[in-house]
Amino acid sequence: MAEDAKPLLIKRYASRRLYNTETSDYVTLEDIASFIREGREVQIVDLKTGDDLTRQYLLQIVAEHESRGENVLPVDVLTDLVRSYTTSAQSVVPQFLAASFEMLREGQSKLMENLATFPNPMASMPGFEALQRQQQAFLRSIMGGFSGSSGPAREDDDDEAPAKGKSDRDELAAIKKQLADLQTKLSKL
Repeated sequence: MAEDAKPLLIKRYASRRLYNTETSDYVTLEDIASFIREGREVQIVDLKTGDDLTRQYLLQIVAEHESRGENVLPVDVLTDLVRSYTTSAQSVVPQFLAASFEMLREGQSKLMENLATFPNPMASMPGFEALQRQQQAFLRSIMGGFSGSSGPAREDDDDEAPAKGKSDRDELAAIKKQLADLQTKLSKL
């Protein structure tokens, strides 16, 4: 755990190649995005000057995901960000964004705790544990920086899919509605 506390050091060489100092190999932007999704802090520095380039590369990762159609940031949010660079609100925006994401992380953590500890009368039903794992994976993928995946859990249950497919979709729709309600409540706070 102490190793996870310090940032993963990535050095950028003059050739613009990125070098992972832990594994002694070259990495791509997608590799760096994977480290971050796994919960690692990353620091990217220029080998020659020692300049911290982390912000520049994180923005590049976001821009690449957005350009591939993985739109997370609505146009109005991007517009407001651009606008904040040209106004006196610039000093408030970073603190607001940091507090918003912290609140989202805390909400996700509490939601996951409640899912794990909430007594449920359906727990004795066959297949309930698999369904609960799928729900947790879905919530992690939506709220946890897309770090989880509901794909493998679904593949394991493919032989049962025709019999319970519609109820899974209904459950997923209910989860999405609950998630939207939770996001609305969080935004009101």
